[in-house]
Amino acid sequence: MAKLTTEELLDQFAGLTLVELSEFVKAFEEKFEVTAAAPVAVAGAGGAGAAEEVEEKDSFDVILEAAGDKKIQVIKTVRELTSLGLGEAKAVVDGAPKAVLEGANKEAAEKAKAALEEAGATVTLK
Repeated sequence: MAKLTTEELLDQFAGLTLVELSEFVKAFEEKFEVTAAAPVAVAGAGGAGAAEEVEEKDSFDVILEAAGDKKIQVIKTVRELTSLGLGEAKAVVDGAPKAVLEGANKEAAEKAKAALEEAGATVTLK
């Protein structure tokens, strides 16, 4: 098997949805016993529109509309719901309205919405 270049790997990741990237990162972390929080944020930024391809209503995007008064709690909740590091989670909260989860199933989307609203955020599901 030929070794892929960094550019070829990046091209492959660019074609994945955020859900697929999340699953890859979890498998990567388990196999190599590492934490890959920063690469998730970099890859996630490039694939932000990927979940829009899903038209069925068994897939939802959790959109953070506003952080509210408890911004720190909202950042902590975003970190719990994703594999983002502190800086990346803060960027999501500061950049609201912004997608926190994309392509999530109904149960996961509703749990995420409830957790974010409990932290003081305004959230919508699309």
